[in-house]
Amino acid sequence: MKAEKNIAVEGRHLVKDFNPGGTPTKVLKDVSLKVAQGEFAAIMGPSGSGKSTLLYILGGLDSPTSGSVLLNGTDISRFDDAKMSRIRRQKIGFVFQFYNLIPNLSVEENILLPLLLDGRKKQEYKKDLEHILDVVGLSHRRRHTPRELSGGQQQRVAIARALIGRPEILFADEPTGNLDTGTGAEIMELLREINRDSGQTILMVTHSPEAAESSSRIITVRDGVIC
Repeated sequence: MKAEKNIAVEGRHLVKDFNPGGTPTKVLKDVSLKVAQGEFAAIMGPSGSGKSTLLYILGGLDSPTSGSVLLNGTDISRFDDAKMSRIRRQKIGFVFQFYNLIPNLSVEENILLPLLLDGRKKQEYKKDLEHILDVVGLSHRRRHTPRELSGGQQQRVAIARALIGRPEILFADEPTGNLDTGTGAEIMELLREINRDSGQTILMVTHSPEAAESSSRIITVRDGVIC
């Protein structure tokens, strides 16, 4: 089944049930949404609203109990683990609240890691590496390890790592949640510039109204539904 050409990711009638301690809980209740190619959308909502679960399902890190997810028109919600893993490596970028960098690898080695894990040759991405280091402002830090960087610089490395494979969509889960206000504003400005200058599609979850203001559309989730 094909979606409209300009839709990067779409969720159709998504339901997610959890059973903690044998008590069924509906985290998502028939949620449908579309994110257009080139859009920068933010999902907001109170703690426990289901916003991160929605992001993880749309990004292929979790599966819905029912409903479907279309990535550029292809239904990925019933892919097996091997196929889903390949989709995440080749078509999806993810940035998290915690940077998840490898401590003993340099900045450029951390950025290139997803390509190497996917069996791609780093020589083919030399220009991409130079460009992304310039975009995130870390060309002068390329040989440094994470412990030599500030929190904001580590998040810049994580963003570069998510973008090096030229993903169709970048998912960001609370990308400023572990940063002070000033540094968080710098990270949001960086994401806004990436979206504006390259047309990168971004879908972000945030609890911060200031961070959400950087997006072009805010989607509010409350009690498992879109308000």
